[in-house]
Amino acid sequence: MSLRFRQLQAFHAIMETGTVTGAASVLGISQPGISNLLAQLEREARLPLFERNKGRLLPTPEADLLYREVDTVVRGLDHVAQAVTDLQNKHPGQLQVAAPHMLSFGFMPREIARFAASRPNLSVSFQSQYSSKIQEWVISGLFEVGIVEVPILHDTLNAQVFRFETMATFPEGSHLAQYDVLTPELLENEPFIVMGPEHQTYRGTRDVFQAAHRTWRTQIHTHLSENLLSFVKQGMGVAVIDPFTVAFDTERGYQTRPFRPAVTLELAIITAKGRPLSTIAREFLDQLVPAMASFSTNAHGGDSV
Repeated sequence: MSLRFRQLQAFHAIMETGTVTGAASVLGISQPGISNLLAQLEREARLPLFERNKGRLLPTPEADLLYREVDTVVRGLDHVAQAVTDLQNKHPGQLQVAAPHMLSFGFMPREIARFAASRPNLSVSFQSQYSSKIQEWVISGLFEVGIVEVPILHDTLNAQVFRFETMATFPEGSHLAQYDVLTPELLENEPFIVMGPEHQTYRGTRDVFQAAHRTWRTQIHTHLSENLLSFVKQGMGVAVIDPFTVAFDTERGYQTRPFRPAVTLELAIITAKGRPLSTIAREFLDQLVPAMASFSTNAHGGDSV
């Protein structure tokens, strides 16, 4: 089997955009060219990667597994290409940072904009992704700095951990607004919008209700904190949400109260052990650490692990 990078790149682009048209636009080649590369890959790999249904490409389970492996390779070569471009343009370096989705709608754009304000020629590579993938990216060198949800899965990472108290959010006009603090007793049988069962806030909220011997009614499950808040605004129920999502949301339609006992969320700033940081990365960390600490319950910022 002799797979070519262009085949993998076409496959990756289709998975990212969802269509041959989108992949062609991203890679700057024709739609027939994308289709030909995909056909070559399926033939070489002897695997059905997509099901064709009324002109749409639906990834097979094999495609999902292959994408996880191909993702790091394709992004790695993209970084190499960007590094060559930076050298050609005499850029001294590039800020390479990745963060989970909850930080990507307000906090990270603000911090990157602050950092870039005094560096007009700064080149930035920023991605939002799930924490496990970000840890892999930092280990492989695709990104110098990452922010992830705990736990840290690899002992080859430096991690500075921050703890944040979540808040109870509920629809504007709810009877819950009469209380200064919300508890499991007050929220018993209220419909909850929650993250997946493995998420820190799910486990923390479940444990608090169990300890209080109160019924926790979960109604809607989703995977993004922005989705939690959107459902709250639509009057669908209560959600326990991180302070970043609330702080950078500018729309009305919901209210917040402290939730007790507190449900905490742990995030960590990570870098790779044994790999020196660039000057740009060190300078960004000098800004990022106190910015994270300003939202944190840690007495003196993050705790190194």
